[in-house]
Amino acid sequence: MRAIIQRVSEASVSISDTICGQISQGLMVLIGVEEADNNDDVNWLSNKIAGMRIFSDEEGKMNRSVCDIDGEVMIVSQFTLHASTKKGTRPSFTHAAKPEHAIPIYNAFVAAMDVAIQKPIATGKFGSDMQVQLTNDGPVTIWIDTKNKS
Repeated sequence: MRAIIQRVSEASVSISDTICGQISQGLMVLIGVEEADNNDDVNWLSNKIAGMRIFSDEEGKMNRSVCDIDGEVMIVSQFTLHASTKKGTRPSFTHAAKPEHAIPIYNAFVAAMDVAIQKPIATGKFGSDMQVQLTNDGPVTIWIDTKNKS
């Protein structure tokens, strides 16, 4: 699984001009699933993100997690995180999982994050054409791939 994590002061996702998910301070997580991903990846990534200390403490140091600040999380599926750009100028998405594998992994990740932060998770709709708006706070943007854990 690949994730782009952005610390946000606010974020929303809309489908056909209708907001389907919205958060205030917290994390926007764009998630891409590949065929090799499984529940071990889901559990590792959800725990890693929930515990990631990227929010400022009283001294201005990044020392607090989304749980520590009682923040919110929005998760949006994004298969393009598995784009290969080695050949030509048109990306290939052959490493992105097909929906029959990706949807259960995505849903498991949303459920695992819900448990990890003990709050409902805002989401988009898997496979939909979505419009995402956010205010990146910092800016802070972090890329994680579960295939590069060490």
